[in-house]
Amino acid sequence: MPRNGETSFEPNQKWFDQILRSNGVERIVDAAAEDTLATAKATAPEDTGAYKAGLHIEHEDGRYRRTARVVGDDPKTMLIEARTGNLARSVKAARKR
Repeated sequence: MPRNGETSFEPNQKWFDQILRSNGVERIVDAAAEDTLATAKATAPEDTGAYKAGLHIEHEDGRYRRTARVVGDDPKTMLIEARTGNLARSVKAARKR
């Protein structure tokens, strides 16, 4: 058995890039974002309904993978998030599932 420091590992970056951009991984990412969005809308405070209506998913293609974010377009989104932490709690709830 090799001793500490006697082994080396060189990852195949092309293989990882291919896996991280595969349809299966993108479906997992989208499912997590949709779960987070559903929880955020279900627990959103409602005054005028603009905050809840402004919540949506945005996708961004990065260097190694596609990411999904749950964001809000309402001008008061930052204020509501600072007071309630609705999106942060929704992300934590989605991680537990």
